[in-house]
Amino acid sequence: MKNSPDAKSQYYTFVNKQTASELTGLSAETLKKYRQAGKLEKGIHWVEINCRVIRYNISLLLDWMQNHDENPQGHIKAIENYLASLPSNQKQTRSNRST
Repeated sequence: MKNSPDAKSQYYTFVNKQTASELTGLSAETLKKYRQAGKLEKGIHWVEINCRVIRYNISLLLDWMQNHDENPQGHIKAIENYLASLPSNQKQTRSNRST
């Protein structure tokens, strides 16, 4: 079966702060501090839906926890894979282009 952009991007699930806190073991306040300090990158590790709604990319957040100190290059590779999986970064075939 051919890998589609949708299949790849489904690996990246965005969760609310409670779920992110449960899955990482970090408090919601610690996640907020990491966001504000720039340790977690907007658009990569988290997105802002509106001024009151933040969602965390749980796959990259867990990868960051594992690799940010010991293997930063590994985490950069994970970020590159995520960005490459986004529909906006997929090459369009001639038949899929708008006319």
